[in-house]
Amino acid sequence: MRVALFLTCVNDTLYPDTGRAVVKLLTRLGVDVDFPMGQTCCGQAHYNTGYRHEAEPLARKFSDVFREYEAIVTPSGSCGAMVRELYPRMGERARAEGRGDTLARTLAPVVPKTYELTEFLVDVLGVTDVGAYYPHKVTYHPTCHGLRGLGLGERPRRLLQAVKGLELVELPGAEECCGFGGTFAMKNSDVSAAMGADKVRNAESTGAEVLCAADNSCLMHIGGTMARLRTGMRPVHIAEILASTEEEPLG
Repeated sequence: MRVALFLTCVNDTLYPDTGRAVVKLLTRLGVDVDFPMGQTCCGQAHYNTGYRHEAEPLARKFSDVFREYEAIVTPSGSCGAMVRELYPRMGERARAEGRGDTLARTLAPVVPKTYELTEFLVDVLGVTDVGAYYPHKVTYHPTCHGLRGLGLGERPRRLLQAVKGLELVELPGAEECCGFGGTFAMKNSDVSAAMGADKVRNAESTGAEVLCAADNSCLMHIGGTMARLRTGMRPVHIAEILASTEEEPLG
């Protein structure tokens, strides 16, 4: 199966190891992974800030770059939700504004074949045990876009439960937002910081060494709060845990 890795802006700029982990993991599972060099921002930041029309050229670019692949895999619930949920809405809004069906037709091919990593593993490849090894105590935070937008449900937990050596402990208040929310963290910084502190205190109460999530934007926010509160915990993307093996353990 030939798939494209949609890395996203945050990962490309700040967390390239997550992208490397996705490639390592999928290659180990027999998937042919390509990284289209023409990929850019999906337009989420623009759309969520109210610049819908400015997001449209980025959405068209996304479709041009990725439309020929069998599947598009991303280690980001928020960017995956942008394509799956909001690209159709952008097409509908353009139609309602009297601009015809061109945008909707352009974006339609990429919507159904864009997958967040854990749903691609479970739903498309049909695996939960990916041969991973990670001998640590871990708690899992389900991020808002993955939980509410994509409906990832138990997929990430099922994958983590199958990791050799990993002890998974439940996070109190797991379904509560961590407070990041993109520009929300800047526009409502006091509220965002308080929500982040609540999330970190709940994580610390589990006794886990690691807080895991499927979206590095949320992990960036949580990790910054952990550092300021000096918890000793560390944030780790689920792709990096699943890519880790006894022969090549995660550092």
